[in-house]
Amino acid sequence: MDERKGTAVEALLEQLIEQGPNDIAGVFARAFELAMELERERFLRAGRYERTPERQGYANGYKPKRVDTPAGSVTVQVPKTAGHGDTPFYPQSLERGRRSVRAVMLAAAEMYIKGVSTRDVEAVMAEFGIESLSSSQVSRATKLLDEDLQAWRDRPLGETSYLFLDARYEKMRHAGVVRDVAVLSAIGIGPDERRRVLGVSVALSEAEIHWRGFLESLMARGLRGVTYVVSDDHAGLRAARRAVLGGATWQRCQFHLARNAIHHAPNTEIRKRIGRQLKTIWAADDLARAETALADLVTGYRDSAPKLADWLEENVPEGLAVFTLPEHHRKRLRTSNPIERTVQQELKRRNVKIRVFPSDDALLRLVSAVLVEIDEK
Repeated sequence: MDERKGTAVEALLEQLIEQGPNDIAGVFARAFELAMELERERFLRAGRYERTPERQGYANGYKPKRVDTPAGSVTVQVPKTAGHGDTPFYPQSLERGRRSVRAVMLAAAEMYIKGVSTRDVEAVMAEFGIESLSSSQVSRATKLLDEDLQAWRDRPLGETSYLFLDARYEKMRHAGVVRDVAVLSAIGIGPDERRRVLGVSVALSEAEIHWRGFLESLMARGLRGVTYVVSDDHAGLRAARRAVLGGATWQRCQFHLARNAIHHAPNTEIRKRIGRQLKTIWAADDLARAETALADLVTGYRDSAPKLADWLEENVPEGLAVFTLPEHHRKRLRTSNPIERTVQQELKRRNVKIRVFPSDDALLRLVSAVLVEIDEK
């Protein structure tokens, strides 16, 4: 770190020591500005006043910009550049996170405009330093963000070998009442073995028609080459998957299978051990050994817990498709955890601020914004 940057960091620390959390927004703004300065130097391939053969363009002052953050609304000085051809400079640190923050604010603003003035809404608005908004302000802001997110949802897809599907429920006002609605999402793994968020949809339920429409929309955008699908046994998804992706092998999530088995166990003693017994099957060296272990487990419960034995015999084979994959792929493709941990937990964390969404547009806007950021990472 050069002397100038070291002095700037030291000044930030002194400000934090003197003011404590009372001026956390000011400390954040200064740290943000320092990060953008570093980005500009990397973009130009040269530091301030530095003359090198690699330099591409020049620093060109600053422009103020208001940024809404969880620490409040702050004004930062955004570095500008000149003389870099057709490539504009825009700080990545300013771009990242701004969609989801704006989406949270707009959902709260929409409720505010519609008169749903609850303490929760007022608290969210206060986080952004906003006391009032007009419907025209909200309309202009949503138009800009929605165009950006719609382009992302409509972007072309390509070859995807492995597909993860999942759904979660959020509360939303619909036809004057609050109801649970389904957020359907998909993650894919292509030939490069990188995970990508493929799409999202908001539906009134997990009925086949909604899952089928979602899958067909992915296909219409160019999704191809799917050979393997991982999901839980969601209502409506089984039939939709067969109709749209009939040639793909289905792997039922082993984690959810084990949890369902516990619910089917007739007593506490069996509930305590059934999970461990299923893990032995999951850990088998190959499909033949897994099927043998399953047969032994079913036989063991045939007399003491016949209903559980029937359930295991009918359902657990749906969790063994992973044994058809190359061994080094199996660990990460036996459950839907990759989409639950990557997508669902982040949606839950962001959406907790908006307990009841005012409309399907507001819900789709926020989940899309969160997924764009996940996809970029």
